[in-house]
Amino acid sequence: LKSLRVRLGEALVGQAGPIDLLIVGLLAGWHVLVEDRPGSGKTTLARALAAALGVGSARVQGTADLLPADITGSAVWNPGTAEFTFVPGPIFAPLLLVDELNRVPPRSLSALLEAMAERHVTVDGVTYALPFPFLVIGTQNPYDHGTHPLPDSVRDRFALRIALDPLDPEHEARVVLTHLDEPPASPGPVVDAAGLAALLAGVREVHVAPEVGRYAV
Repeated sequence: LKSLRVRLGEALVGQAGPIDLLIVGLLAGWHVLVEDRPGSGKTTLARALAAALGVGSARVQGTADLLPADITGSAVWNPGTAEFTFVPGPIFAPLLLVDELNRVPPRSLSALLEAMAERHVTVDGVTYALPFPFLVIGTQNPYDHGTHPLPDSVRDRFALRIALDPLDPEHEARVVLTHLDEPPASPGPVVDAAGLAALLAGVREVHVAPEVGRYAV
């Protein structure tokens, strides 16, 4: 976990608090919503997490004309077999980044609800299991940037909502100077799929006393 924090901190400087919350969401095995104005590093943080984890990832760009099949996949006619074959969409990646989630139309947002809550997808009456682990990181811009508020049914699927911290002058200068150089080669992952599964299982084994649970509620 320390290596993961360091790797994410290298990708997005000055964001120790949001990075810790993102890791908490990851360990809890649930989904995380990152919201802030454009250009603040939301996508950078999500892509850095994907690179640091030894699991597959996919990205969906939120647009007003995005269709449900663009997320879940669809049946495609196969002339060779004279039948329809299901082609999985990006939601079948262990880590899915949905960029600018609050630009997605309601019909397409509904394609995420079943997957995020039940970890499977139903297309044309057939249910397909999603991989384990399965994590969605959604990003959203403020509502005055041509976007719309997310409905409660979608926000309920996220365990955490994170806002990035404003950068101080020292960290902002570091970001500017970094972009003047050639981009470094992408480093390898710091944890593989088996290691991540072990971390998730370890969290589930932590004992929570009834008194602590009642206090949290």
